[in-house]
Amino acid sequence: MKKFVAVLLTCHNRREKTLSCLNSLYAATLPANHLLTIFLVDDGSNDGTAAAVTKEFPEVRILQGNGELYWNRGMHLAWQTAQEAADFDFYLWLNDDVKIKPNGIEVLLNNHENYPNSIIAGVMASEVDGKITYGGFDKNEKQIVFDAKEPLPCFYINGNMVLVPKIVKDKTGILDPMFPHATGDFEYGLRARKNGFETRISSGIVGYCESNPLPPAWQRPEVSLIKRAKSLYAPTGYCHPFYFFRYELRHFGIFRAVKHFFTLHLRMLMPSLWITKSV
Repeated sequence: MKKFVAVLLTCHNRREKTLSCLNSLYAATLPANHLLTIFLVDDGSNDGTAAAVTKEFPEVRILQGNGELYWNRGMHLAWQTAQEAADFDFYLWLNDDVKIKPNGIEVLLNNHENYPNSIIAGVMASEVDGKITYGGFDKNEKQIVFDAKEPLPCFYINGNMVLVPKIVKDKTGILDPMFPHATGDFEYGLRARKNGFETRISSGIVGYCESNPLPPAWQRPEVSLIKRAKSLYAPTGYCHPFYFFRYELRHFGIFRAVKHFFTLHLRMLMPSLWITKSV
């Protein structure tokens, strides 16, 4: 029986990275009965990304954004379009800065066979030093180191490369478009857990993705206060107070949501106090 996989990506002005990601996707091995359909949201790129993708990979379905979707809303559009196009067996989230290992997709699918009611978050490593960069975290937000023998359970998932089976999507829905950029991956994993599913990291490294070299501007003491404030409330600031409050209220309750609403602003005002601490 054939299995159909919708691959979901969003991009903005990263033509070479996007092409590299797609090249690694097409080079990855698949079980004989699995077929990929790729949905790529080009969120207002002006560097020729869409034209380059169409030329090199004409079968990719390109959706146009307005430049203000960012990661989560771009991925939401890709997912919404995919589920309206066909009844896929799997949905594979993929960041356009990921380089998939040749066996990366097979690892995720094999993990699914052993844990069919789980979301499998792919473990990423740096090509520079081999260190783990993304994957999953425990309840204390400590990164979980993979076990090559089995996909370990995690509490939070990173959205760099994630396999979501149809059974999870049908009950949990898709990414919440309330979140512009960050938080949507964490929120989806927690929502799936509330619906009775598990979240796990892959049994091994499935791709390469470099971590951000610097924290957001709002966390850095050398940045001016005005720029820190703008960064905190920017869609790409990772902890936009309004959206982060809604996320924590939904999953952790009013006390934690209010607490972190204030500590986020305190950290923005006095970031030097948090150089070795977390919010």
